[in-house]
Amino acid sequence: MDLDQLHTFLEIVRLKSFSKAAQTCYRTQPAISAQVRQLEQELNTTLFERLGTKIALTMAGRIFAEYCEQILELRKRAQDAINELERVPRGELVMAANEATCIYVLPRVFAEFKKQFPNVQLLVDRSYGTRVVQAVLDNQADFGITQLPVQEKKLQVVKIHTDEIKLLVPFSHKLASKPYVTPQDLIGELLLLPKTGTTRARLNEWLDPIEGEMTISMELDSTEMIKRFVMADLGLSFLAVSHCAEELAAKRLAAISLAPEPMIRRVGLIYRRDKSLSKAALGFIQVTLENSGMGEALIAAGPRLPGAAGS
Repeated sequence: MDLDQLHTFLEIVRLKSFSKAAQTCYRTQPAISAQVRQLEQELNTTLFERLGTKIALTMAGRIFAEYCEQILELRKRAQDAINELERVPRGELVMAANEATCIYVLPRVFAEFKKQFPNVQLLVDRSYGTRVVQAVLDNQADFGITQLPVQEKKLQVVKIHTDEIKLLVPFSHKLASKPYVTPQDLIGELLLLPKTGTTRARLNEWLDPIEGEMTISMELDSTEMIKRFVMADLGLSFLAVSHCAEELAAKRLAAISLAPEPMIRRVGLIYRRDKSLSKAALGFIQVTLENSGMGEALIAAGPRLPGAAGS
């Protein structure tokens, strides 16, 4: 067996499909099937059970998959160790994060990292919520940037950014001058909510007292769409203040804290605890810690609300 066969096998396991694995491996499906047959002949066992159009790993297949992951990880460590012999780190790092985080939280991180590590290619995998966590767990990404908390013992979690989720309204809206809003203030208003994710789950909990009286006009999965729709007076929404600083400064939008306590958003850098970190990876962690924490001042400057902790 060779490393290419092991990679092909793990792609089939990951995608649960011979045809999809053929696409990601840039091969035909017969070629993929032939590689699996060769492995099964060499191991003298069956690796997959064919259940109609679906496939599942046999017990032998599950055991073999664990060893395949270890073998390919050792290969990567060997390559990383060789790369470390060079004076200037090179190679690539893959980071999973959503688009808004890349645009509003990480530009300085990317710029400084490229300045310090010009020969390391930084690849961004646009993912959301649990997909970010899964990409890191599956070794599809070296790092992930996601909203905390993350409950996964296999991951190291480092808080890198904090800001506040506020109600977003047109600058001339009747609520714009209020220091804070309660769910009851939104009865009769059209609401534009994020489709999924940690923020949506927290908003659902906050809005629970008016569940039967609120009006959800649209569910959106784009930060830019949310801002433009609010500015077009299509409804009110909720965003992290770091994602709309330009519009707030230009008085195109206004942002109001939620009561009785501000809804604080914490963003973390995640990576596998058992992962061998190259010099470039360690450098990325350091650069991220030094250049991403611009949200603390926004919270410190915010209004103190009745019922909030410490008031």
